[in-house]
Amino acid sequence: MPAKVGFVSLGCPKALVDSEQILSRLRAAGYSFAGGYEEADVVVVNTCGFINPAIEESLETIGEALGAGGKVVVTGCLGARPEVIRERYPQVIDVSGPAEIERVLAAVAKVAPPERDPFLDLVPPAVKLTPRHYAYLKVAEGCDHSCSFCIIPQLRGRLVSRDAADVLAEAARLTAGGTRELLLIAQDTSAYGADIGHRESEWAGKRIPARLTELVRELGGLARWVRLHYVYPYPHVRELLPLMAAGKLLPYLDVPLQHASPRLLRAMRRPGGAESHLRTISEWRAQVPELAIRSSFIVGFPGETEEDFELLLEFLAEARLDRVGVFTFSPVAGAAASELPGQVPEEVKLERQARVMELARRISLEKNRRRVGQVLDVILDEPADEPGVFIGRSYADSPGIDGTVRVQSDGTARVGEIVRVRVTGADVYDLEGETVSS
Repeated sequence: MPAKVGFVSLGCPKALVDSEQILSRLRAAGYSFAGGYEEADVVVVNTCGFINPAIEESLETIGEALGAGGKVVVTGCLGARPEVIRERYPQVIDVSGPAEIERVLAAVAKVAPPERDPFLDLVPPAVKLTPRHYAYLKVAEGCDHSCSFCIIPQLRGRLVSRDAADVLAEAARLTAGGTRELLLIAQDTSAYGADIGHRESEWAGKRIPARLTELVRELGGLARWVRLHYVYPYPHVRELLPLMAAGKLLPYLDVPLQHASPRLLRAMRRPGGAESHLRTISEWRAQVPELAIRSSFIVGFPGETEEDFELLLEFLAEARLDRVGVFTFSPVAGAAASELPGQVPEEVKLERQARVMELARRISLEKNRRRVGQVLDVILDEPADEPGVFIGRSYADSPGIDGTVRVQSDGTARVGEIVRVRVTGADVYDLEGETVSS
């Protein structure tokens, strides 16, 4: 019997892509996968190390795997800080950083040597951790920014972009296998190609530069939906707006603005402020009125005053963003902001978080109610608990972080299809509707 590997993937979609690559290589090497710790010969934990709660979750997961009698290999972002893991769990087999696939394979093989399968040697199968109809497509690794609250460049290194032809080849394989939605990710997707001078590569008889606009234009010819995540509000982002109007790119942008106070943003080493944010959003919406904007914010950053916080609330009330996430500041070892004076008490952070979310929920409900009566394209993610009913998403909803649409179908719809839906009801985050003929 082939050795069985247990696998736990923690953290963001970028880590999920790393997990898919590791699992694909393990399967190609002849391993099978365990459904639980107890039946595994070895367990791989792909960790997150972005903020303290994520670090604790990673450490607890490692402890659970060890406690079940497992032999444990640790990789991922927290693995870039091996002393944190070794201090608590010196008995783990190996600790490696993100994307160190060869080292993970070697560590697994040391404990549970693979059994070669000649058929797998000929056709190594890929492993996807998302449903067949959507997939995350990582265009770059690492980050060149030096945000004071973040240690991602320390964990994942500087920006390293893939050639456009490499990205497009992967996208072609995914869409040929039934993927209808591609979600482009990187630490800063809008910086794609800057590190390699936007060099060209050969794809389908054309020279395609490693530049986001040109890449998206080509991807739009492969997948029905293309969605962008982690986009900084650079001036060149406006080049993407015509692609939205042409149907090559979903009118959806995930833009982590982080705050609205210019003073705090300078301390965060982030650009902009309320005025520039509003000006940029207004320009985008003037060209693409239906544009859905998601953003995330930090409250309780060191030195944040009530005046700073009120400016954030005023900005959110005027910007009326479609999707808002808010996090309390979490000091992380190695992040410059952790050493700043003016640390905000935890109870103040939580109170401010609650006030932001109350405002965000009110705006979200108002926007959702305005969609009642509209007809939207909805991708069906999974069947619901009633016959003929599905849970899906509109263009304004990314999987796992945004809302959903509960769809009453005509009985012919299938998971993974994109159908036309008339919206009949709305709550704070989710919609409901029924399919209509095209």
